[in-house]
Amino acid sequence: MSFSAKILTLFPDMFPGPLGTSLAGKALEKGVWNLDIIDIRDFAKDKHRTVDDTPAGGGPGMVMCADVLGRAIDHARAGGDAPVYYLSPRGKVFNHEMAARFAKLDTLTLICGRFEGIDERVLEGREIEEISIGDYVLSGGEPAALVVLDSVIRLLPGVMGAGASMVEESFNAGLLEYPQYTRPQVWEGREIPEVLTSGHHEKIKAWKLEMSENLTKQRRPDLWEKYVAGIKNKKG
Repeated sequence: MSFSAKILTLFPDMFPGPLGTSLAGKALEKGVWNLDIIDIRDFAKDKHRTVDDTPAGGGPGMVMCADVLGRAIDHARAGGDAPVYYLSPRGKVFNHEMAARFAKLDTLTLICGRFEGIDERVLEGREIEEISIGDYVLSGGEPAALVVLDSVIRLLPGVMGAGASMVEESFNAGLLEYPQYTRPQVWEGREIPEVLTSGHHEKIKAWKLEMSENLTKQRRPDLWEKYVAGIKNKKG
């Protein structure tokens, strides 16, 4: 069974976007995963296909209506009870572990918000979990959905050509990835580190680990603390 991604959006033309190219696009053509775009406006009842209204209690902007979005969610869930996630800056921060968990699902449904957000009652009534791709605000959830799907799709069996490349990437071991180099040997006076051309596999492996640890410690102390704690727990 292929992985299915369902996107609830007001702008269906934004998909598949970049997911229709490169490895994700090839996998989409091969049926490794499939994409179902659901236009939220199709579930409005009036002739103007209205999906939003002014916020209760006053305030700027507009809020997506619970009844319209609720019908769209029910349509997406028809025939099953797959988890649904709302892309929101107040949600749990999306990370590699979450991507790996999503990649094991049969169906991943994402809601792309717009305006000032969506009616809180639909989040409660449909048990929607919120996820965020970072501490900043976008015009809508569509770019965030593309980021999440790109991260998930590349983990699906048959998408990435070399399994070893995923094993050594950033976050897989809780560390940032070590520096990468390729030919020419010397560029603008800068040489590839000698150890990488030594042919000594154990020394190369040790160098990569050292670089990953140094970079993580310097740039992401939060990840470094988790990594160190993990090592202590393994030692026991």
